[in-house]
Amino acid sequence: MRETSDEQGHQGAPGLCSAAIAVDRALARMDEEVDWLERLTPVNIAEIWDGFRSSNYRHMPDSRFSEGLENDAPVLRRDLFALPVREVENDLLRALLLEKQREIDQQIELVRMRDKDGFILASIDLFGHVGDRLLQDARSLLAEVPPAEPDPDDAGAAEICAAARNEVAKYRARYPHFECEVVVDPTPGTSLYVSHGDFHVAHDFRTSHSRVDPLIQHEIGTHAITRYNGRRQPLHTLAGGLADYDELQEGVAVLAEYLAGYLPAQRLRTLAARVVAAHMAVEERAGPEIYACLVDQHSIDSETAFDTALRAKRGGGLTKDALYLKGLAELLAYLREGGDFEILFLGKFALKHLHSLETLIEDGILHRPEVLPSYLDDPAALDRLAKARQVPLAQFYQESTPA
Repeated sequence: MRETSDEQGHQGAPGLCSAAIAVDRALARMDEEVDWLERLTPVNIAEIWDGFRSSNYRHMPDSRFSEGLENDAPVLRRDLFALPVREVENDLLRALLLEKQREIDQQIELVRMRDKDGFILASIDLFGHVGDRLLQDARSLLAEVPPAEPDPDDAGAAEICAAARNEVAKYRARYPHFECEVVVDPTPGTSLYVSHGDFHVAHDFRTSHSRVDPLIQHEIGTHAITRYNGRRQPLHTLAGGLADYDELQEGVAVLAEYLAGYLPAQRLRTLAARVVAAHMAVEERAGPEIYACLVDQHSIDSETAFDTALRAKRGGGLTKDALYLKGLAELLAYLREGGDFEILFLGKFALKHLHSLETLIEDGILHRPEVLPSYLDDPAALDRLAKARQVPLAQFYQESTPA
């Protein structure tokens, strides 16, 4: 995303001392430089799938990755811990920035340990273990939520990109500084994702027409908007994300699919399958074994089971995917207690940060979100939000698209 000088200097930095500004900007740059997700995404997904199928689903070829951090890690760590975080005058800001400093160090270690024996421990250190309660909830969902025939893949990259560009144009009409480029990714198998505020669509990605808008709301209506709002805050680390932001971010993104009108049962089952796969990866089970478990024991379709197993085995065993279901469950609990929904778009952060961020708003250091998702203009989406405040997790899906 092209970040203009207006974005970078929006409203100056009221209430931020010079140390806070310097640390915040440096942490935001380092967060982007590490970019652990890109460094843990295989560049040969289509090749792995072809080889796996040709082996009759018995052997999963090795993943290949982009450049790691072997040469850069020592320098990054030196610069990271040289930052004057403890000179930040505001106690709340200092605590948030110290926490982010530690998280970036964990991210560096995660990438450094890619495909090494210590990777699983590094993943657990960063994203947490798959707890017994979460694993039981996932297995219960897979047992209780009925499998259904997947919707036809009748929409490709061209249709998705056209719809996404139309969505971005709506935001730009209301917020002239809003920027989100729609990019066709030439790497096969990379699906949909937002990187540095831009929406990427794999050239070979296909889905059902009924899922195009929900997926756009997941990516642009959550990930791109919260990044943009974070860039408009004096505290720029809210754009890349405060520590442990993933749970809430992915919970809100999945909720966006529901509010857009179509989160099918198969989607909820996939989130549960990711928990099971992450647990098996921690136990060092092989990719084909994870795949077989999802297909044979939990009735997950072949392509979804492959994608889920591959994601879980990234780098040697990644627990991050368990956060989707965990984050959704925690978000729904927050909403059941009457939690403010709009404040969640202020930037990328964890629910544990909410009280601190609200205090910083009251003190005039931060401000409420500038841009909100377009679906909140739809009365039907507001009705769905009211329902989401009451529905149990096992019923959090829709059997059909809106009439």
